[in-house]
Order: sequence, then C-alpha cells, then structure tokens
Amino acid sequence: MGSLKRKPEGNHWVEELSDAQKKQKSLIGEDISAVAACIHEVSYPKGYTPPLRRCNNSNRKPAKEYPFSLDSFQSEAIKCSDKGESVMVSAHTSDGKTVVAQYAIAMSLRDKQRVIYTAPIKALSNQKYREFKEEFSDVGLMTGDVTIEPNASCLVMTTEIWRSMQYKGSEIMREVAWVIFDEVRYMRDRERGVVWEESIVMAPKNSRFVFLSATVPNAKEFADWVAKVHRQPCHVVYTDYRPTPLQHYVFPSGGEGLYLVVDEKGKFLEDNFQKALNAVPLDGEGDNKNKRIGKWQKGLVACKSGEKSDIYKLVKMIIKRRYDPVIVFSFSKRECESLAMMMAKINLSIDVEQENIEEIFWNAMDLLSDDDKKLPQARHFFISFISLILSWNDIISLLNV
Repeated sequence: MGSLKRKPEGNHWVEELSDAQKKQKSLIGEDISAVAACIHEVSYPKGYTPPLRRCNNSNRKPAKEYPFSLDSFQSEAIKCSDKGESVMVSAHTSDGKTVVAQYAIAMSLRDKQRVIYTAPIKALSNQKYREFKEEFSDVGLMTGDVTIEPNASCLVMTTEIWRSMQYKGSEIMREVAWVIFDEVRYMRDRERGVVWEESIVMAPKNSRFVFLSATVPNAKEFADWVAKVHRQPCHVVYTDYRPTPLQHYVFPSGGEGLYLVVDEKGKFLEDNFQKALNAVPLDGEGDNKNKRIGKWQKGLVACKSGEKSDIYKLVKMIIKRRYDPVIVFSFSKRECESLAMMMAKINLSIDVEQENIEEIFWNAMDLLSDDDKKLPQARHFFISFISLILSWNDIISLLNV
C-alpha cells in the first residue's frame, strides 16, 4: 500500500517521498501562522498511481460558500472532497469539523445525489438533524425511535441504523454518493467499534467518505485501512491547533479560589500549583477534619450545617467569573441527580431568559397527560440522561439554543 504526503504548489500537486518530508507541515492559504498549520497526508491502495498534476477547475462554482474565512484544515479537507476523494479530518473538539461535513452535503444536494450522516448517539443525531434541516431543508432523520422524511436526499441517523440498512440491502444504498461518519473515534471502542468497522466495510463501492474525529494517534493507519478496503485514496487532514485556548485550573478541595496551573500555551505554572497545594486543608488535624475532607471530596454534602459543598461553590465561582457554560461530570447517576438538585438553587439566567424557559416548560407540560405530569422527570429543572424519553431531550436542546 502506497503512502504519500502531498502539498499544493501552484495549480498542481507535488509528491513528497522522503521520511523528513512526511513530517513537514504545509501552510494552506495566506496569513496563516505556523501554529494554525495543518498536516495533509494521503493513503493510496497498492498499485494506485496518483496524478502528478491536477489542474483546478476555476469555472466551477463551489458547492457552498461561507461568510467567514476557513481555517487551513477546513480549506484543505474541502479541496479533497471537491475532487471526489475521501478524507479524514482530525481536529480538536469545537474546531469546526462540521464545516467539512456541510460541504459534502452541499455537493451531494447540488449533484442530485444522496448523502448519509451518521452519529454515535441519538441526541447528537437529533441535534445535527435540526442544524442541517434549517440550512438544507431536504433532510431526514432515522434513529430507531423516530423516522422523519426517510426519502430525503440527506439522511441523519445513528451508525447502528446505517449498518442495519446495509445488512438489509436497502435500496437507498444504490443512491448514496457520500457517507459522513461523525465521531469515528468510536471505532476504537471495545463494544461498539465493530459497528463502525462493518458500516465502513459494507458501504457502497462507489461512495466516498468524510470521517470526523477529535485528534487520534492512528489517523494515518486508519486511512491506510480505508484505502485498502475500498480501493480509493483516503486523505488525512490533521491539526493540533486550538482556536479556543485551553487552560487548566485547580480548585483545592476544602479551600477557596481557583489557581491557573497550565496556561493556554501549555506552560505549567509551578508557583500557582504550590499555592493550590498550600490552600488544601491538612488531613492531620484530627478525625473530624479527615471526615470533613472526605465529604468535601464527594462534593454532595456540606461539611457544616448550612455550608455549601465544594462543587456548589466552584460552579458559583465559575458563573461569577463568566467562565460558563460549565459541565459537572459524575460517574454516578445518583450523584448527578443530587448535584442537579443542588445546582437548581443557582440562578443561571437573566429575567428574559427565565420567562422564555417558563413558557417553553409549561407549553411542553400541557402536552402531557395527567399521569405523565407526575413523572419525576417532569419538574421545573432539567436533568438530561440518555435514558430519558426523547421529548424531554428535545426540550433540553431547545432551551440550550
């Protein structure tokens, strides 16, 4: 299997074969700093001869134009799709990978072809359906629980539904030109990974792919496999640039304040880390102190009567500093419920937003039967679990817009 890295030079592609060149970063476009560069590699099936020169068709109008300047990895990935070749886009979360998917959808609709967009969970499928429906209109949804416009040109579905359609030999498969796999990193999952593997292997021979994923270490190896299975080139466009700076703070359990320990450049701040350590109450101050610290670490109960837990104080501090939105994560569903009860006491919305939330909530409640209104889920605040019924997930998504 061949493996080449190429970079744009004028109106043609130039191959690079040396190991040193394979690690070279190419800057796509103008006025892009080195940190925003992307790496573009291509995997070819054995015996495939790539063209050394490929002229651009300047007369062809792009399938979709954007009101903003594209990042380097977006531009490069779109060029691959425009040539009708598969591409894997690997970038950090919220970097704008959906832009590449939107372009593939626009191409399919322009060329009167069908495109499939798969997502790992129903909630994400519902979200993408709403986004694409607003932009392209000719969009359907298939999640097992809900089917909307199954004959639409763009179908959003879970990966399991797509695999099931291939097993059954659905007529839709003959019309599919592009298949977009969101969160393809799930292929590494021990239990569900086989779903992605089979969905890719059984995909129509003439279809092309757009794979979207957060940064993964074996993206090139994955592209090699796709190229071998489907006998077509598969590009890898990778960037580790973060448009939104990432900072790491420490909140000392039982203490006060936030301490920046890793800045947006990845620099570890030793002084701040030591300050955070010094702010942690010592655990050698008696049994009561040890018990108190244990409860602080749980974050669910107050160490003293009327005193709030660590998590409550931390979230309130985040809101006050305008660091929100914030996600509070726990492995336990019971703890999630307890934390949600606690967070319900924090006012997170302005007056106008509160009025809108009240209106949406009561309108949704009016649609329920008297028995359903008594369900634990039907309360004045929302706790979102995967197991909740779809209508409540929709309401939560609507409130988050």
